[in-house]
Amino acid sequence: MAIIISNQGKNAVKVEKSSFDKEDYLQRYIYDNPESIPLYDIKEDIRLLILAREFPTNSGPIDAIGIDQYGELYIVETKLYKNPDKRTVISQALDYGAALWKHSNDFNEFLGILDNHTQKVFNLRTTDKLKDFFQLSDEEVESTIDKARTNLNNGIFHFVVLMDKLDDRLKDLILYVNQNSQFDIYAVELEYYKHDTYEIIIPKIFGAEVKKDITVSSSGGSRRKWTEEALLEDARQKLTLDEYRGFEQIYNFSKEHATEMRLGTGSYGSFSPIFGNISDRSLFTLSTDKRLAFNFEWTAKVSESLAEEFKNKLESIGFSFPENYRELRPSVMTEEWLSKTADFINVIGELQKSS
Repeated sequence: MAIIISNQGKNAVKVEKSSFDKEDYLQRYIYDNPESIPLYDIKEDIRLLILAREFPTNSGPIDAIGIDQYGELYIVETKLYKNPDKRTVISQALDYGAALWKHSNDFNEFLGILDNHTQKVFNLRTTDKLKDFFQLSDEEVESTIDKARTNLNNGIFHFVVLMDKLDDRLKDLILYVNQNSQFDIYAVELEYYKHDTYEIIIPKIFGAEVKKDITVSSSGGSRRKWTEEALLEDARQKLTLDEYRGFEQIYNFSKEHATEMRLGTGSYGSFSPIFGNISDRSLFTLSTDKRLAFNFEWTAKVSESLAEEFKNKLESIGFSFPENYRELRPSVMTEEWLSKTADFINVIGELQKSS
């Protein structure tokens, strides 16, 4: 296939289809131009941000890790047609997915690796890049990160295979996998043309033909708007009786003393109280996935001394944090915070009295 290029209808030039000489060039191109992956053919408002190249795993480096504004994670692999068996790219992608899933035991480690990449390339931490790229508020960034955490924990990824040419066997395999699984594999064929200093890419996506109703993933869907009633009911269903009592204690204290109660918009319930006399940012977020997050990063942006005081008081009741705590929003599960519920509430009360 060839295309015709002209300048205002004159000096038309026939340009034959070219080819990518090296996979590394294709990787760099996608990293710099993520819109070349036509996810908009799946849903119009999806935008993709490539956060890292050569993401390290025990199965080898993943070509690229991406995320959309809804917290859906994308494993991107590039393969040129000259590779002998195109179908092996599917097993390789799944192998990378399994290796990435291992990071689910420590989401902060996963986020830290991403931070290393985003700081090197964009001079921004991951959360700041998300906020800037997708034009999100602090609460929306938190929701996106929470969704990514859930997807990582559950091993829910979107696999995107980029090639300069697809064969029919690979297309059939992708359609079969998508029809009979709870994850998505998309293959993107990139037609490449080059004329002088200009490059023309014509992307075509395969695999989106299969429409699946999967409750575990809400890619592209609107965020849930939680109410107090729905939040507490979600907590009752997901927590043990003792866990729910601790959750309810912290919620009731926050409701009584906070100037504003911000309920999350993720797939599970959460609340982030604002204690106006302390800070206009939430000190912590408690979620029905049993996680209590300490929002040092947000607090430090308002007052580094407040963040330090908050950290010191938490450490005095048995929590511990890394030296770079001001850059983090570390979280602990119920086995760490439940027994400290009363002490944690006292910490917040002491901060209110000293403010």
